[in-house]
Amino acid sequence: MFRRLDRYIVPVLILAGWEAFSRSGALPAALLPAPSTVAWAWADWVFGTDGNTQTYSGNWLFDMLASLSRVLAGFAIATALAVSVGVAIGWSRTVEVILEPTLQTLRPIPPVSWIPLAIIWFGIANKPAIFLVFLGAFFPILLNTIHGVKTCDRNLIRAGAMVGGGNRQLLRFIVLPAALPSIFAGLRIGIGSAWMLTVTAEMVAVKSGLGYVLWDSYYFLRYDLVLAAMASIGLLGFLSDFGIRLVMARVLHWQRNTTIQSGES
Repeated sequence: MFRRLDRYIVPVLILAGWEAFSRSGALPAALLPAPSTVAWAWADWVFGTDGNTQTYSGNWLFDMLASLSRVLAGFAIATALAVSVGVAIGWSRTVEVILEPTLQTLRPIPPVSWIPLAIIWFGIANKPAIFLVFLGAFFPILLNTIHGVKTCDRNLIRAGAMVGGGNRQLLRFIVLPAALPSIFAGLRIGIGSAWMLTVTAEMVAVKSGLGYVLWDSYYFLRYDLVLAAMASIGLLGFLSDFGIRLVMARVLHWQRNTTIQSGES
C-alpha cells in the first residue's frame, strides 16, 4: 500500500508548503496565488463554474485540444522523418557523410530562434507552431535512433547475413528491433520538447491554445490562471509521456521478459 502512495509524497509536500507560504503574507497573494486559488480558477476554466476567469470560463477543453493537435501533428512528422533519416545515417556510412555535417550544424540552433522565420513563412496560424514542435522533437529522436542503429550487435547482423538475409531483412528483423529501446528514449525526450515548443509558439505566433492563455493572462495580471495553464501543460506532458511508455511496454515486451528472467536466475 505504501509503495502505491509514496509517489504522491513529494507533490503533496510541495503543495502544502506552497499553500502555507502563500497564506503567510510573505508575498502579496496576487503575485503568488495559493494552490487552492489556482485550483478554483482552473475549475472555472474547465467547467465554467462561476465565470471568474471571464472570457476563458469553460473553454479549457478547446484550448487543450488546440495545443494537443499542434503537438501531435509536429511530433508525428518529426517521428516519421527522424526515424527514417536516423536509420539511414546509422546504417549507411555514405548517408552519414552526406547528411550528418548539415544536421549537426542545424542542431545547436535553438528552435525558438526560428520563430521570426516561421511567422514569415507560415503566418499567424497553426503552421508555425507545428513547425517549431517538429524542430524541437526532431533532433532528440534522430540522435537516439542513430545511436540505437549504430550500437546494434554486429554479430547478430553477421549471423543474419550468413543465412542469406539482405539489407532490407537485416534492417527489419535485426537492426530495428535492437534500436527500438533507443528510439523510444528519443520519443520520450521529443514529446517533452514538443510541449515546450508548442507553448512557446502559442505565446508569439498563435492566438489559441494553452500557451496563448498563459501569456494573455500574464498581461492581465491573472497569475492564478497563469499557474493553472502551467499545471495543464505539465499534466498533458506527463500523460503524453505515460502514453509512450505504455506503447513501449507493449512493443518491448521481450525486453521486460528478458529482464525478469535474468533477475530470477
